[in-house]
Amino acid sequence: METGSDDTSTGGLQVDPVLRDFVAEELVAGLDLGPARFWSTVAELNERFAGRVEQLLRRRDELQQQIDDWHREHGAGDVEALEAFLTEIGYLLPLEEPTVRVTRVDREIAEVPGPQLVVPATVPRYALNAANARWGSLYDALYGTDALPLDHELEPGYDERRGAQVIAEADRLLDRFFPLAEGSHADVVAYRVPSPGELAVDTGSGTTGLADPAQFAGHRAGEGDRPAAVLLRRHGLHLELTVDPSTRVGTQHHAGVSDALMESAVSTIVDLEDSVATVDGPDKVGAYRSWLGLRTGELTASFGKGGRTVTREVHGDRTYVGTDGGELTLPGRSLLLVRNVGHHMRLDAVRTAAGEPILEEVLDALVSATAALHELRGRARYSNTRTGSVYIVKPKMHGPDEVSLSVELLAAVEEALGMEPTTLKIGIMDEEKRTSTNLEACIARAADRVIFVNTGFLDRTGDEIHTDFEAGPVVRKDDQRSQTWLTTYEDRNVDVALRAGFAGQAQIGKGMWAKPAAMREMLDTKGAHPRAGANTAWVPSPTAATLHALHYLETDVLAVQEELKKRPLADRRGLLVPPVLPDAGAGLSDEAKVHELETNAQSILGYVVRWVGLGIGCSTVPTLEGVGLMEDRATLRISSQQIANWLHHGLVEEAQVRETFARMAQVVDEQNAAEPGYQPMCADLDGSPSFQAALDLVFSGRREPNGYTERALTQWRQQAKAVDGGDEQSPTREAVLEDRSPSPAT
Repeated sequence: METGSDDTSTGGLQVDPVLRDFVAEELVAGLDLGPARFWSTVAELNERFAGRVEQLLRRRDELQQQIDDWHREHGAGDVEALEAFLTEIGYLLPLEEPTVRVTRVDREIAEVPGPQLVVPATVPRYALNAANARWGSLYDALYGTDALPLDHELEPGYDERRGAQVIAEADRLLDRFFPLAEGSHADVVAYRVPSPGELAVDTGSGTTGLADPAQFAGHRAGEGDRPAAVLLRRHGLHLELTVDPSTRVGTQHHAGVSDALMESAVSTIVDLEDSVATVDGPDKVGAYRSWLGLRTGELTASFGKGGRTVTREVHGDRTYVGTDGGELTLPGRSLLLVRNVGHHMRLDAVRTAAGEPILEEVLDALVSATAALHELRGRARYSNTRTGSVYIVKPKMHGPDEVSLSVELLAAVEEALGMEPTTLKIGIMDEEKRTSTNLEACIARAADRVIFVNTGFLDRTGDEIHTDFEAGPVVRKDDQRSQTWLTTYEDRNVDVALRAGFAGQAQIGKGMWAKPAAMREMLDTKGAHPRAGANTAWVPSPTAATLHALHYLETDVLAVQEELKKRPLADRRGLLVPPVLPDAGAGLSDEAKVHELETNAQSILGYVVRWVGLGIGCSTVPTLEGVGLMEDRATLRISSQQIANWLHHGLVEEAQVRETFARMAQVVDEQNAAEPGYQPMCADLDGSPSFQAALDLVFSGRREPNGYTERALTQWRQQAKAVDGGDEQSPTREAVLEDRSPSPAT
């Protein structure tokens, strides 16, 4: 660790030189905020909040110890007794009735339900791909995925049989969501705009229009009354029919439509947390640089693809002639949020004068806000916000006191940077049990800032297992989805948010679709999220966002939310039912135990070997059966806690666990044999940082605070980087946000 060129330039902090130079030469360049002021602010905020964070973390441990002691005496117990105990120790707080009062919220969050992407900030090309995924080709999404069945091998280039299938499906979807007054879109021979507010549709039977003329939103002018594009709108989302008979697709289409562009990823979370592997100064700079470049609009990325060099940059806005004849401008990019790290994280790359690592969340918050200053002060190419707000998603908070601290930190950053109060909004990740059980109080503490609450199966289940560790052996991982606590959690997150006034002000989110290749299955199942009242849900790729957007055309989420407000509030006592096996797992067969152990061990190894060995924080990891699942750090939390719990309760033995991990290492090595830079674990299991990290996660899982994985991952990754000389990460398997489908529309 090196200090800055002098202590005054870094506020007396010891700062990694790569991070120091980034701040001076890029982050604060052009702002009335010099490096010395930036770092002195970091030092002041760290000194102000570090002690309080330590108190909150100790409080977590104290409560967990009390819960462990109670479960050792009572087992799972009954809900009434557990509720009384949790209330007595201050874990369960009185119910509140919060009312949110958030101002200056962009309509993508407040008014327009739609898909949300989460992208690791460490790879610029994927960050750009996600930010640009506001508009996606429906034709491409149907052509290149299993959303439509394929009964033949595609011809090279453009396959006309597949093209005809795509056009027919697009016509069916247009009939469903934008029906004509008479006939079908399949009968259309021309779309015309005789005047700005009128869409005329010519069919073989005559001229008609939309059944609901208000769905016509505008057009892009072509020759005469033949538009170059027709803009439609439903439930706040837009769809553009691009008309160009000169293209191969347009030639095949009965009305010359060359593509159907859908408003897709309405918002995107640029992630500094669970989907990145950032363990030192250069790693953090890579992530911060992407966020800064997205906010200034200057981010670019060049890479080889198909034998040529491709340069990706930030998309501009889209302009049309509105129905009033004036110019209509629509955003060309997702609304960007940024996810910071949790309270428990420390950063070695910046240390106090005494040598103590600082709170990583302090640096994340200050960098996140400073990067946004470039736009707020008119120095960006494009706007992200039209209301002057910055959206920071905050994970891993346990209860309202921790939410209060996060709110105070954001307020302190605003004051330090001269921002208007409540410029920095907060998204609350409802992924810890103490937050779920006290969600009303958490929302109340951030009532003038909260713009987001969401649910997530992996992290929330990992915390559930850790909290109930001593209650008994837990059910198998997949069986958690049918447990009382989880169904209550999903319903209650919506109920509490709606009663607090989220409708029209904030997002209610649902979790990730984890199978990037299974788009047919996603189309068949993920429509449940908007029907459950969620106005956003996570998807793994721009193509998935385009297809998931169909669910928001299908369901009027705002109307659903109005109906859901009338149902009874889900009883929070349902959250207190521990998900333990009956009879301490005595009825579970040996085969079931082996299968659970193997699937979890393989999942852990498949992710860890990329995080530790290659620095890849988000991967499409094949399961034991070869199904690719998009995984981030939460995968490790649930799987390691599952095995650690069964080991603790004697359902599996240590020798069995070690033997299983050794066998699964062979499987994972085979699955990654073609991975550039991959180091096989089985060549030396004892000397493999990845393999040892996986064992560390399991065998320290019982005592690791809250079952978190960051400590083990960071230590083993730092060791691997030291051995490899700090090699750059391989982005190959991190390409979960890279679309590879054929592109008939282009």
